Amino acid sequence: MLDVCIIGGGVIGTAISRELSRYQLQVRLVEKNEDVGTETTKANSGIVHGGYDAKHGSLKGFFSAKGNAMYPQLEEELHFGYRQTGSFVVAFNETQEIELDRLLENGTKNGARGLSIISGDEAREMEPHLSKSITKALLCATAGVTSPYELAVALAENAVKNGVEFSFHTEVNGVEKTDDHFVLHTNQGPIEAKIVINAAGLYADRVSAMIGEDNFTITPRQGQYVLLDKDQSFMTDTVIFQAPENGSKGVLVTPTVHHNILVGPNSDYIDEKGDVATTSEVISRIMEAGRKSIDAINTRKVIRSFAGNRATSSKHDFSIGETAVKGFVNVAGIESPGLTSAPAIAVHVADILKEMGVEMVADPNFDPTRKAYQRIAGMSGSELKNLIAEDPAYGRVICRCETISEGEIVDAIHRGLPITSVDAVKRRTRAGMGRCQGGFCAPRVMEIISRETGLSMEEIEKQGKGSYLLTKRTKDALERGGQDA
Repeated sequence: MLDVCIIGGGVIGTAISRELSRYQLQVRLVEKNEDVGTETTKANSGIVHGGYDAKHGSLKGFFSAKGNAMYPQLEEELHFGYRQTGSFVVAFNETQEIELDRLLENGTKNGARGLSIISGDEAREMEPHLSKSITKALLCATAGVTSPYELAVALAENAVKNGVEFSFHTEVNGVEKTDDHFVLHTNQGPIEAKIVINAAGLYADRVSAMIGEDNFTITPRQGQYVLLDKDQSFMTDTVIFQAPENGSKGVLVTPTVHHNILVGPNSDYIDEKGDVATTSEVISRIMEAGRKSIDAINTRKVIRSFAGNRATSSKHDFSIGETAVKGFVNVAGIESPGLTSAPAIAVHVADILKEMGVEMVADPNFDPTRKAYQRIAGMSGSELKNLIAEDPAYGRVICRCETISEGEIVDAIHRGLPITSVDAVKRRTRAGMGRCQGGFCAPRVMEIISRETGLSMEEIEKQGKGSYLLTKRTKDALERGGQDA
């Protein structure tokens, strides 16, 4: 029997799994998709917020400021990609300038660091492409950017290294409480655990209702984004927000940790939790709104648009704690600034287990570190030559847009988490994230996955259940002739 079963493999679930791996506990994380970080985690702005925005006194405000301060050490240990870029909240008129004063006061109460209000001219000295219409800006020196899906992968890989089990393609359909433990009914069979942690994101309300705790609902709030080519990175090195006005925070323009530019999002409530479609109408509005901050945004430089859905709770705040059902812990309604808050939330969940009476014995063999990937892009000639001498696979470039080698892909496949999809490789190595969006490298990536894992080419998915790229071998189809017609 497990000590703890975590439901949900987003950045919250993986952060909790890694935190609990510090202790002598038998922990398993179950995820209904084929990999970690495949839903809300993979489709957000990747901003590590300063902690000034969320209302003082809320859990969002408390955990965002604490989480922000944890990122430098987390990056040092796990090498997932994090840069402290700083952020501006820009104002265009006197009404918005008053809002900057409010954010400064609120952030100071939250414990946010590095806050100051500067003039529009001072902001443009730092970022010359900012609009001349900007009159003032709230500067937060401690804000940054990260790759949220790479963070989830790093947390999960480190958790596996320290003994946590991961079960993919495992969907929880019911939870039954016995006298001293829970039985999770899944599509892969029953799982028994003394403690259950519900970190199911958009579906946390459904999981909670399975044990009779139905005192909140999760409504998906969609945000669509536009990703610009790396040659547009000149526009800003700083995250640019617009001052809130009329209930809207406006559209942000941000560098990514990999030096693209991201513009978005909108914020619309939708009915279907799995609806991640983008529309040309919304994308056009996003681009237009982004030009209010930086008018150099170029539609022709868009290489991808995407959408993500935030888990907005009817409680309008994070819900974290043991429920009335002893042993069942909800970690729900974790929308923005959830990514920023994740490491602090994980520590808090461990504290909750201690308060519940769980014996939390520190594991003397816990290793907080994760080996960094060897990235050939940007290596010096001598570094690359030495690496290829050690492993010739690093000399075979598979993804030319991002300069990703076969060696990097093979390394990603053998880090403890099962890889069955092209997008799982993409999230780890960036193969397929460049201008051609995998048009040329995807077949080679599939061949490498097949060779390294033993999966047939037909078993390899694009991005989860049923998303097969191949259905049968051409030779087999030709031999069948008219039988397939």
